[in-house]
Amino acid sequence: MRLLKIIPHDTNVHFLKWQWPTTILSLALMIGSVVLLVTQGLNYGVDFQGGQMIRVTFTQSAKAPVAKLRGEIDRLGYGDAIVQEFGKPNAISIRMRLPKGSDTNAGLADKMSKTITSTIKADHPDARIDGVDSVSGKVSGELKWTALKALGFAAIAISIYIWFRFEWQFGVGALLSLVHDVLLTLGLFALTQWEFDLTIVAAILTVIGYSLNDTIVVYDRIRENLKKYRRMPMNELLDLSVNETLARTIMVASTMLITLLALLILGPKVIFGFSAALILGIFIATYSSIYAAAPMLVWLNVSPQSFVPTETVADRQERKARGEA
Repeated sequence: MRLLKIIPHDTNVHFLKWQWPTTILSLALMIGSVVLLVTQGLNYGVDFQGGQMIRVTFTQSAKAPVAKLRGEIDRLGYGDAIVQEFGKPNAISIRMRLPKGSDTNAGLADKMSKTITSTIKADHPDARIDGVDSVSGKVSGELKWTALKALGFAAIAISIYIWFRFEWQFGVGALLSLVHDVLLTLGLFALTQWEFDLTIVAAILTVIGYSLNDTIVVYDRIRENLKKYRRMPMNELLDLSVNETLARTIMVASTMLITLLALLILGPKVIFGFSAALILGIFIATYSSIYAAAPMLVWLNVSPQSFVPTETVADRQERKARGEA
């Protein structure tokens, strides 16, 4: 029985033929992402902007009265409330900004939570309060700074690793590919205004790891071929390397995307942003390992002769002493 091959062994796609159109597309998307991040910003969740989340389950109802609850809470005068299903149709989360002055007077936040929970219980006897979580503005600022440091240190550590694992040109290429992948993922959240919290930071760190792994596989094959084909033009060598790793790239990305699409469609809404960030990140990382990481080596003047050791005077004299030409 013949095994199924999604990508034939003799695949010969000329990826580098499209390096300029794909580069222009990537630059346009990156610039657009920066513009969106500056003009619209991210819709930070309670983790990053400070606030309060109240979790409620309606034990005698099949579905929570989301619209009715939103109106009841709005009438209390604490500002707009984000009310959405939380895990099950009869469970919800209520997210509120902390009242002004709560940083210096913690009693204001306690008063708001007690007022909201008592109102819910009075209007809905089957309501069960599952928890009240509060994050102050100071703590949210620390969490935001910690998340930024985690992303930055991850990118720096990855580039240093690739620098020592390969050569500095490969480290620069991998780092720029990571910037491309992360920036486009953040741009999606700025465009859609989906909530950005610590779970999304975890998703982006996962995307960084996946992008690194995908890029290293391609770079490792490129380095092998640089030693084997000294006279092959660089564009042809890169096309050969990408085609040789294409089956692995497509299969890994496809299996992960199938699983994540199932989570996105069938999973609870509480992990919707996490699943969406991973799906977009993996799609972009797969694209960048082919159309961004490889062409960057051309722009960094890498060639089959770049890493050939330079013959010293002593080496030349030793070669002549052995009678070699």
